[in-house]
Amino acid sequence: MPSTPTLKHALRFRDLVLFYIVSGLSLRWTATAAAAGQSTLMIWIFALVGFFIPLAACVLELSSRYPQEGGLYVWTREAFGDFSGFIAAWTYWMSNLPYFPAVLYFGAGSVLFAFGTHGQDLAANASYYMVFAIAWLAIITVLNIVGVNAGKWLNNAGSAGSIVPLIVLVALASVSAWRFGSATHFTLASMVPRPSLKNAIFWSTVFFAFGGCEAGSFMGEEIENPRRTIPRALLAGGMVLAAGYIAGTVALLIALPSEAVAGPDGFVLGVQALSSRLGLTWLLAPIALLVGLNAVGGAAAFLSSTSRLPFVAGIDRYLPPVFGHIHPRFLTPWVAIGAYGFAGILVAVLSQAGTSVRGAYNVLVSMSIIAYFLPYLFLFASMIRLQRRPAGPDVIRVPGGRPVAIGLAAIGFASTALTIVLSVIPPEEELNKPLAVAKVLVSTAVLIGAGVVVFLTARRKAAIL
Repeated sequence: MPSTPTLKHALRFRDLVLFYIVSGLSLRWTATAAAAGQSTLMIWIFALVGFFIPLAACVLELSSRYPQEGGLYVWTREAFGDFSGFIAAWTYWMSNLPYFPAVLYFGAGSVLFAFGTHGQDLAANASYYMVFAIAWLAIITVLNIVGVNAGKWLNNAGSAGSIVPLIVLVALASVSAWRFGSATHFTLASMVPRPSLKNAIFWSTVFFAFGGCEAGSFMGEEIENPRRTIPRALLAGGMVLAAGYIAGTVALLIALPSEAVAGPDGFVLGVQALSSRLGLTWLLAPIALLVGLNAVGGAAAFLSSTSRLPFVAGIDRYLPPVFGHIHPRFLTPWVAIGAYGFAGILVAVLSQAGTSVRGAYNVLVSMSIIAYFLPYLFLFASMIRLQRRPAGPDVIRVPGGRPVAIGLAAIGFASTALTIVLSVIPPEEELNKPLAVAKVLVSTAVLIGAGVVVFLTARRKAAIL
């Protein structure tokens, strides 16, 4: 009898570090932060302390306690049962579907700068953005089905699209500030966030940028020695992530005033301004292509990792069992990957219906925020609940033990809850604010309700069998 195929242990320390960089360090958020002004530098620090450090600490210990495939799904299931585990996974993978076209639109807009005026002719062409997103989602899906080794190289290459453009941007900004001064006048007073509703709402965007370090653990059984590899890689990748966001925001503000940095092409606009100022215009084309690669790598990282959630749910039969199938040759959860990739393509097509490219980009980002943060409530709550259970001798604990672990998880839970509340508040330019709030709440309720229906249907079928 042939043996049942198992997942391949193909992800090593280097692969996981680069995965954390490409999934967490999205260059579009540096432009978003710079567009909001100097006060975002302080908000970056608040988000680092109030969200990222608690999240990283929880992921470090939870992935060591339960290094199985599925990560968040397994942690929540262990803490609160099957229903909570499924809903946490459901909201996570559903909320990431709008992320794929959103991040790929950013990449598509950046790539156009490599082709000069000919490329800018497509800047307002909705079909170009949609085709770019669909084509790359198809390539990413196929590579990840073919094997972890094939898929991880796209993630690894995408990390170069984060690191190299940031290094170049910071270097150009340093030389430009020394020779010509800064486009933004930095003062301590201007870096203090003003107590306005607009600035408070912006917190949700910045906190969203620091999410993602939990995704690597979704592939726990495909990582070599996950208990040892995940904490080391998380520490290395987290340092790059924090430094990159803060340094990138400062560099963009040196290049351009905050009001000139906005939208999907904000990062490349900063590089364009600095390279023109220093007579290095030849730098723009390769940097624009690398920024596009960063977007592709980010989409690849989240598609490969998040598709493991429906895979594990298929094994537990809360989704059709076919989702739990492993390809006999490639040793990948090919059905879960293929279905998730197809769903991402479908969202990319629907996202352009009846709206502009910029409008679609903004809608996709706003759609992701509230649903994306709901699983973090489960994650932090699971960390607190699981402190009741003794940890084995091979488990890596948060320094300081149970009191520190509970304290950090409580900070992360409170920050996440506040971020969710802020993300519901409509922007000042919204004419019908009650309707806007109602749309967000109803869409979230529909999303969760659909997950409840799927779970109960699976339970009922299991009871009949």
